[in-house]
Amino acid sequence: MNRFSEKDWKLFRSKIVGWQEAYMDKLNKEYIEILSGEGNPSDKFWKLEKRIKEDKRDCGVQCEMSRSNQFHIIMSLLNEGAITLEDLDDFSDDLKETIKFFSERI
Repeated sequence: MNRFSEKDWKLFRSKIVGWQEAYMDKLNKEYIEILSGEGNPSDKFWKLEKRIKEDKRDCGVQCEMSRSNQFHIIMSLLNEGAITLEDLDDFSDDLKETIKFFSERI
C-alpha cells in the first residue's frame, strides 16, 4: 500500500504530530476521569496503569514513521478514533478513496 504520492506523504508527516497531540489530549482527559471517579485510590491507580499500558501501543500515541507504513498508520488512527475521514480532506482523492474503501470494510 505504498502507492500514494509524495505530496500525500509530506502532508501526512506535517499532520501526524497534531493528530497525535489531539489524541493524547483526549486520553489525558479520560485519565483524569478515571482518577476523579469513585473508588479506592489503589483501584484507580491500577486501572489507570493498565489503560496507559494499552494506550501507548496506539498509533495516536506513537508509531514507526515510514512511507511504507503510511496506509496502515492512517487506518490505525481511524480505528483508534484519533482521526476521522474529514481529517483527510487535504489529501489526494486517491488516498481518500482508498482509505474510505478499506475503512468501510472493517
